[in-house]
Amino acid sequence: MANWQCVKQCGACCNLDPAERPEIEDYLTPEELELYFSMVGEGGWCINFDHTTRECRIYSNRPRFCRVEPEIFQDMYGIETEELNDFAIDCCRQQIEGVYGDRSLEMLRFDKAVGI
Repeated sequence: MANWQCVKQCGACCNLDPAERPEIEDYLTPEELELYFSMVGEGGWCINFDHTTRECRIYSNRPRFCRVEPEIFQDMYGIETEELNDFAIDCCRQQIEGVYGDRSLEMLRFDKAVGI
């Protein structure tokens, strides 16, 4: 069975391009949406993503919408705790494919880490 986990130095979720997330307004509060848009930098990448280390500069203080936690996904997407694992895996795979491609090193690393 596959188990979701964040793969260090991936950063696919740090590509915040609003054009790639047309339904973002359905999931965020007006305040979160304002913060989200303020975090979008050059090329759609989060201004807090360090392209050299491929890590988040504010990871411990990242916003709610950047966290994969049961209560957050329940509130934002209506995902029950028992569904979170599969939902998070699917979301990550879609995002990694969109940013890096379905045969990218990032996808291979993610699939291996989660057990696919």
